[in-house]
Amino acid sequence: MRYDFGVYFAQELGNRLGPATDSWPETAQRVAPFLTIVVDTMGVDDGLRWFEAVREAHQRVTEAECEDTYNFGFARYLDTATRTYEDTALPVVAAFEALKGAYEVARRGRRVDIDVYFECAAQACS
Repeated sequence: MRYDFGVYFAQELGNRLGPATDSWPETAQRVAPFLTIVVDTMGVDDGLRWFEAVREAHQRVTEAECEDTYNFGFARYLDTATRTYEDTALPVVAAFEALKGAYEVARRGRRVDIDVYFECAAQACS
C-alpha cells in the first residue's frame, strides 16, 4: 500500500488553518504537489528528515535577514542541511529541486508563515 502523503498533509493543514479549505491561502494547493514529490521519491522517514532540514534552512535565511548579515540563500542552506552535495542520485536531486520550488511558491503567500507548510509536512510524515 502506498503512503498517501497528500491526505495526511491536508489533515495537518486543517489542524493549523481550520477545516474550511476555501479559507486557506492559495499557496497551500500549489505547495502540496512539490512536497508530495519529496515523500514519493525519498520515502516517509527521509521525507521527515528533509522537511526538518527545510525548516532549518528557512530559519537560517530568516536570521540572516533579521540580523542584516550575509545571506547565502535558501538553496545553499538546504544543500548543507540535507548534505545533498554528497549524493547526486536522481531521487535526491528531485527532492532538492521540489523543495526549492515549494519554498519559492510558499514565499509568495502573504497569509501564512512559510514554516507552517513545512511543519505540517513533517507532521504528516510522523
